[in-house]
Amino acid sequence: MDKGELTSENLVLYYLKRIEKYDRNGPKLNSLLEINPDALQIAVELDRERKEKGKRSPLHGIPLLLKGNIDTGDGMETTAGSMALAGFKAVKDAFLVEQLRMAGAVILGKTNLSEWANFRSTRSSSGWSSIGGQTINPYGEERSPCGSSSGSAVAVAADLATVAVGTETDGSIVCPSQINGIVGIKPTIGLVSRSGIIPIAHSQDTAGPMARTVRDAVHLLDAMKGIDPRDSVTEAFGVKGETYYASFLDSGALKGCRIGLVKSYCGFRSDVDQMVSEAVEQMRKAGAVVVEGLELPHWEEYDDEEMEVLLYEFKADLNAYLSSPGTPVKSLAEIIEYNKAHSKETMPWFGQELLFKAQEKGDLQEEAYKKARKKSLLMAGEEGIDSLLKEHGLHALIGPTGGPAWKIDLISGDHYSGGGASQAAAIAGYPHITVPMGFVHGLPVGLSFIGTAWSEPTLIALACSWEQLSKRRRPPEM
Repeated sequence: MDKGELTSENLVLYYLKRIEKYDRNGPKLNSLLEINPDALQIAVELDRERKEKGKRSPLHGIPLLLKGNIDTGDGMETTAGSMALAGFKAVKDAFLVEQLRMAGAVILGKTNLSEWANFRSTRSSSGWSSIGGQTINPYGEERSPCGSSSGSAVAVAADLATVAVGTETDGSIVCPSQINGIVGIKPTIGLVSRSGIIPIAHSQDTAGPMARTVRDAVHLLDAMKGIDPRDSVTEAFGVKGETYYASFLDSGALKGCRIGLVKSYCGFRSDVDQMVSEAVEQMRKAGAVVVEGLELPHWEEYDDEEMEVLLYEFKADLNAYLSSPGTPVKSLAEIIEYNKAHSKETMPWFGQELLFKAQEKGDLQEEAYKKARKKSLLMAGEEGIDSLLKEHGLHALIGPTGGPAWKIDLISGDHYSGGGASQAAAIAGYPHITVPMGFVHGLPVGLSFIGTAWSEPTLIALACSWEQLSKRRRPPEM
């Protein structure tokens, strides 16, 4: 684009053709909910601006996709995949979308997702929504794309856009990223605004970039971040955040770093463990000190407390979001009743047990909620990740993000194939980056880099350095 060899208009046309071929026909990946009808015209205008004034940022004219739970104040809907919100068009952009438009990005469309960001049923199928149907993994049509940012991951893996935005409460960026063989960054809570995103839980929710390379993901992160008056948690970014995260992309960052391999994340598959061992050896050859055999304190001790927090906050946060102008339903209770009345369309495969459980909860002043949040935050953060980093003098923790994709099972739901690397960082609100690590029988798996709050510069440098050494990503063969 800088050399004039490619235009944003041509790039948008290229992606529209690929979407038609691979998402709508052919393999029918089903990763998109809709295409922005204004995308091509926006690209033409950005091409003109580039010629006349130069580019706004590295994202100028770059087509990207947004997860279907992110508001856009344009002709596209924001539904979280639920028929209960079908037809809803937000009155304004989410703050992160405002940032992306200012950076010159082209919003190409919105992606399919696990309905309500995978917070509806205890036996849901990742990547299924009542509006979008089942998203398909491009590495195997019978395989799960993982959720809830399944459409964003699949679209990036299959080259239907340059980059995409996902959201995570616990695993919803890093799981679909690793299972679809791409890079995903789950930022520190407060780095990216949550306003204008259909929520699960404010204490753990964040949006983050999904891309085919660490570099692309970091450029997207730079464009998304910022202080938002509508989201007070972003005030911390003004104190602790970095101006330009791309400045930390460093192919030589492993030299001299101390990294801890978390044994708790391993042991579920010998072939995945072997890949981790190979990654450790690569890092050591690059000059890193890798401390092995570490157990994460309080591992798997906070499952009940985390779910309690999510149920309480989902009810409170979703009801607050649904008070927005124009929403067709105004409360969690109304969503439950809508699903009952339209059960053939909304619940053909699984129910809404989590919605029932959330509706039964009281407000956020109840002691049960406060106690659960305090306990889980302490065990995952200060006594968990922070304790391990401090005890061994580590810059970051690593481990397999998870296992290879399981077969889609709409009747019985997901059956995850190991891992759990996302939970502690999600509860603590800490950053987590997954990078392609290799393949198990042709199915991708990822390597996780996890740190304390606001350690993105370190994690970005390490992830970039290892990615350049390993070069493990291969595009799907479809």
